[in-house]
Amino acid sequence: MQRTLFWLAAGLWLGCGSSGAGTPKNGASTGASGGGGPVSPNGNAGGGGNAGGGGGRGSAGGGASAPGRGPFVYVGGHAGIFVFRLSEADGALDAVEGPLDAEMNPTFLAVDPTHRHLFAVNELSEVDGEASGAVSAFQIGQEDGKLAFLNRISSKGKGPAHLAADRSGRFILVTNYGGGTAAVLPIGPGGELGQAVAERTFGLRSRSHHAVTDPANRFAFVTNLGLDAIAQLTFDEATGQLGASDPPAITFPRGTTPRHLEFHPNGRFAYVINESAGSITTLRYDPARGTFSAVATVSTLPQGVSREDNTCAEIQVSPSGKFVYGSNRGHDSIAIFAVDPERGTLTPVGHQPTGGATPRHFQLSPAGKLLLVANQDSDNLVAFHVNEATGALDPTGRVTAVPEPTYVGIVHLTAR
Repeated sequence: MQRTLFWLAAGLWLGCGSSGAGTPKNGASTGASGGGGPVSPNGNAGGGGNAGGGGGRGSAGGGASAPGRGPFVYVGGHAGIFVFRLSEADGALDAVEGPLDAEMNPTFLAVDPTHRHLFAVNELSEVDGEASGAVSAFQIGQEDGKLAFLNRISSKGKGPAHLAADRSGRFILVTNYGGGTAAVLPIGPGGELGQAVAERTFGLRSRSHHAVTDPANRFAFVTNLGLDAIAQLTFDEATGQLGASDPPAITFPRGTTPRHLEFHPNGRFAYVINESAGSITTLRYDPARGTFSAVATVSTLPQGVSREDNTCAEIQVSPSGKFVYGSNRGHDSIAIFAVDPERGTLTPVGHQPTGGATPRHFQLSPAGKLLLVANQDSDNLVAFHVNEATGALDPTGRVTAVPEPTYVGIVHLTAR
C-alpha cells in the first residue's frame, strides 16, 4: 500500500494533467544507492555514498537547470513516457511532465535529427484490432520540451523492441522482436508517420531487436538474436526501400545473441553487444559493400564472474571514439573498454555499479561528459560523471525515481 501511494504521489508530482497516465507494473523504493566506487578486475566494488529520495542529494528536483530550452531527458518504459529538464553539471532532473501514453507500453524512444519530433515503440501484440505493435509520433515543444501526440502507425509486427531515425531524418526503422520483422516508416513534414514503405521478414525465431543505418545512410542492419546473425541490407534514403547486401547477413557462433549495434565515429568499425553471451564483438566495416567482418570478442564481465545470471543490454561509443560502454543486467554494472585506434579492438578498463537493478538502457550526453543509466527493476535513473581521459565513471549522487525505465535519452533543442 505504501508503494502504491508513493507512485500515486509521483504521478501527481510529474503532472497528472498529461494524457495516458497509467499504473506501473511494479512499485518503487524512495531511495537508491549512489552507485559506489569502480569495480576492480576481480569484481570487488569500492565504497560509495548513498542518495536518498526525500529531497536531499538524490532527489529529482534539485540542480542548476535554468528555465528555457533544456537540455531535456526523455524516459520511456512500461509506465509511460516522462520528461525532465537536465542539469548537465551533475545530472539533476527537474520534472516537466509524465507519464504519457502509459497504456501503449512505450519502451523505446527515438528523436529525429532536427530534435523536433519524438517517436516511441508501442510494445504490444495487438493495436486497433491488428495483430501488431505500433509506433507513435509526438511533436517536441521547442521551449518547454513537452510532447504533443501526432499519430500512431502499425509497426508491422508484434512486440516492437527498437526504433531509430535514418541519417536523413526522413524515415523511422522499427524492429519487431515478437514478430521477427523490420519495417521502414516515412516521416511526414509535420512529424507524423505514414504507413510502412518497406518490410523485411526474418522469421519468428529471429527475435529482431535493433536496426540502424550506416554513417553514409546507404545500408541498414538488423540484429536477430534468435538467429545469431545481423542482417545486412541496402537502404535507399530517397524511398526507404530495403534490399539484400551480399552476403545478406553476418552470422556468429550459436548462442552469441547479438542485441544492439553501434558504429564508431570513424565509420571503420562497429560494436555489437551480445545479450546471452555476455560479450562485445568488434566488427570491421566495408562501406563500399555494406558488410561486416568480425575482428575480436571480449567479455563484459570481470574475470571469474559467471555469465549464468547476467544478460547484456545497451552499448554506446563515446563521442571521442576512445571508449566503449556496455550494460550488464544481473551484475548490474557498466563495463568500460578502451578502443585501439588502429584495430578497433577493446581492452577492459573496469566496471562501474549502476546504483540499481537491471540497467536496461543508458545514454552519454552529446559532449560525452555525463552518463545516465535507466535501472528498470529498481525504478531509478542514476547519473555519472565521465572521465574523458580514462573513461571511468563517477557517481554524481543524483538518483531520480522513475517507474520501470527501459530507455533514457538526452536531447538538446537548438534554435531555428
